[in-house]
Amino acid sequence: VQLQASGGGLVQPGGSRRLSCASSGFSLDYHAISWFRQAPGKEREGVSCVSSNDGSTYYADSVKGRFTISRDNAKNTVVLQMNSLKPEDTAIYYCAGKVPGFCGDSLNNQDEYQIWGRGTLVTVSS
Repeated sequence: VQLQASGGGLVQPGGSRRLSCASSGFSLDYHAISWFRQAPGKEREGVSCVSSNDGSTYYADSVKGRFTISRDNAKNTVVLQMNSLKPEDTAIYYCAGKVPGFCGDSLNNQDEYQIWGRGTLVTVSS
């Protein structure tokens, strides 16, 4: 039972990057899935969450209007589309899953998450 994040890399400011979170050994159908990130020298912070029941989405203020989270239960995958990237978006990005499958305030309560994947590094630099 694990999650695997992928899609990180080097991107120029203003560019886009697409991250994927795939599950192995279990179905994402009943899990809320979130992305967190940790920048160098900073604490890990919540970025975005998508609920399992109605697909409600939540975003940190710092990424609203630039990032979009979506889920494809048939493929057991959650995608984070990141546009208009800034140098301050540079971080290791992690995906995490929780049940019950509603997001609520879980972006601010990382202890609610039972499953964590290994991170993928996104570097925004010219």
